[in-house]
Amino acid sequence: MIRAVIDTNVVFEGLTTRGNASAIIIEAWLQNQFTACVTNAVAKEYVATLSNKLSTSRWQTIGVVLQALLTRAQYVDTYFSWRPSSPDPADDMIIDAAMNANALLITNNNKDFLQAKTKLGLNILTPSTFIEYLAHQLEEENG
Repeated sequence: MIRAVIDTNVVFEGLTTRGNASAIIIEAWLQNQFTACVTNAVAKEYVATLSNKLSTSRWQTIGVVLQALLTRAQYVDTYFSWRPSSPDPADDMIIDAAMNANALLITNNNKDFLQAKTKLGLNILTPSTFIEYLAHQLEEENG
């Protein structure tokens, strides 16, 4: 099964906007069509970002969905850190999660992850590219 770390920007967009690639990823995550990998730090970042950016009433609704997502996630220990690997220190925890999980990284923000892609070989996909890849893999599995 495909393993992926979903960047916070994709989770936020997927939970707050309908009909885009990020929303499709959230649906695929809810349906266990891939293994979403998180560390405790990444899960806390999801909660902090969403709870800070959304109104209280919207957070109460979306927070329930986020909890459902996190119960379906595979929690990964961070045995090794590759910091600094990004110009944005907050992105280093996402890189560490992806590298320790041996997973794809799904993000809308490729530029902050280019150094990790080049130096570490991190596999980075945009949400739309990931949807295409996931559909192809599911098609192959179902024959």
